[in-house]
Amino acid sequence: MAEQKDRPYTHLELTAEAAKVLAHPLRSRLLGALRRGGPASATALAAELTTNTGATSYHLRKMESVGLVADTQEGRGKERIWKAATQSHGWNDSDFAGDEDARTALGWLVRDYHRQFDTNYSHWLDVAESWPAEWQDVSGMTDTWVDVTPEQARALEDELEAVVNKYLRLGTGDPRARRLHLWRFTFPLDADDVPDDGTASDGGASDGVAGR
Repeated sequence: MAEQKDRPYTHLELTAEAAKVLAHPLRSRLLGALRRGGPASATALAAELTTNTGATSYHLRKMESVGLVADTQEGRGKERIWKAATQSHGWNDSDFAGDEDARTALGWLVRDYHRQFDTNYSHWLDVAESWPAEWQDVSGMTDTWVDVTPEQARALEDELEAVVNKYLRLGTGDPRARRLHLWRFTFPLDADDVPDDGTASDGGASDGVAGR
């Protein structure tokens, strides 16, 4: 399992089974919707995601079985109110080196998160001019590259995470505050220049805090 970190939010390290369960278009969207909007019934989620309640209930139960979502016990009658079990999940690729099915599922998830980024950022570009100038000025994207060893890259990621955690809820309660969506992509600039020393990548991925 990945090294445990002190996080100001709840976190789940995916097991192989959880990865395989989550690697599904509707399940991935359901988990994201619960993390963004908070607890909801299958009926409300089905309406939000334009699907049917029966399918939504089935997929929520599948995710419950691996600890991704949970019943709040606040429903009335047969209605169940669901919540995301944690605010974040992640994994280390190297933990699944011998499980081809899990690696295939994780590969699908990473590409699904990229599709979500493209959809969400494209929507922002469509509506950005309707926002106040001060928000337009602090929103956007940038890229750079650094020359580092794997250990230095890990230290860089840890420092970036610490900065994000510092600001995670800094604006809570301020009527001027809005949730910002932060995405971090880290990958080799020269992707075809594969090291020949036989060391395995220890990269991972996560999704969840405020829709991250």
